[in-house]
Amino acid sequence: MNQRHQDERSRIRAAAERLLAGQPVVSDGALTVVALAVEAGVHRMALLKRHADLKNEFYQRVRTQTQQITDEESRLRQTVAKLRQTIASQREEIRDLRRQVTQLTLAAAVLTQAQAETRAAPAAPGNVVPLRPGD
Repeated sequence: MNQRHQDERSRIRAAAERLLAGQPVVSDGALTVVALAVEAGVHRMALLKRHADLKNEFYQRVRTQTQQITDEESRLRQTVAKLRQTIASQREEIRDLRRQVTQLTLAAAVLTQAQAETRAAPAAPGNVVPLRPGD
């Protein structure tokens, strides 16, 4: 690692300490990556790309030291809740569709049976004469 890289890492660590202690110098004091980047004086993408381990370490410390859920985790929890709701509604829809398939299958069987009985019914009694010989 070069000196610039090491300097960024030390500034990020110092900024994390200040934020966790509740003593921000240049940021709004929020426990987010954006505030950490501002506090450290580095670009947010540098923090996300080159120093992802420090970002993860910061979020881990936020969780353990403050018992606070990060914005990222909050968004993920909301997404999970929405996905669970979607899954529940899709399961209900599948149950309804299975019931409909069963009912339609039974209706088709009844209609097929009725049609077969109609075809097999004896010719009308008495005055009905078949038009074709052999009927």
